[in-house]
Amino acid sequence: MKISVIGTGLIGAQVVGDLTAAGHEASGHSRSTGVDLLTGDGLDDALRGAQVAVNLTNSPTFDDDSLDFFRTSVTNLLAAAQAAGVGHLVTLSIVGVDQVPDMAYYRAKTLQEKLVEAGPIPYSIVRATQFMEFIAPTMESTTDGEVVRLPATPIQPISSAEVAAAVTEVAMGSPLPGIRNIAGPDVFTLDELGRITLEAKGNHRHVVTDPTAGLFAVVKGDVLTAPQGARLFGTHYRDWLRSH
Repeated sequence: MKISVIGTGLIGAQVVGDLTAAGHEASGHSRSTGVDLLTGDGLDDALRGAQVAVNLTNSPTFDDDSLDFFRTSVTNLLAAAQAAGVGHLVTLSIVGVDQVPDMAYYRAKTLQEKLVEAGPIPYSIVRATQFMEFIAPTMESTTDGEVVRLPATPIQPISSAEVAAAVTEVAMGSPLPGIRNIAGPDVFTLDELGRITLEAKGNHRHVVTDPTAGLFAVVKGDVLTAPQGARLFGTHYRDWLRSH
């Protein structure tokens, strides 16, 4: 099966590799290969002959501009996919994304989902919890000298390899159509994850619990953890830290 993967970052590169290993004709496309979702340039060539398109692109910002990014990019992708006769569109999203209205980026990802659901292409949406790879960058964004400020937001981290495996599985199958939720096996608060990360790295900084710190400060309750019926993968965060 010919599958076009739009977006070749952390998840996209792994998905192309997984699909290729499974015997499919998978190709990765991004701005570096001449595909621009905002202008539509290169999309026709990228999707020509593809039975499946996998959208793993992301907004370059997390502010209100992300709404325009997803509105434009999804509109262009849907039009090009319809013209190319694509029969299945797979989109990666976030667990609980529609439950955080105070975060602009999550509102933008919710818009992305709604556009896909209303579009002309049979679809599947894979919602993942926070990537393990993003914990350290999240900490950096709230670090001030020796102090890392983090809210006690419940998080259920999953490795990017497992996200890629889930996306690959969905791409090889029939359209759901609907949402599949995936998550890691363990729930932590974000400040607890910060302490675990610093200890594992032998870092001398310390975590202060601050309910106002960072993007996740606006998250209410445990909406970013796996809902009932979610598929749980097996990599534990402490094990992942040791292997990385």
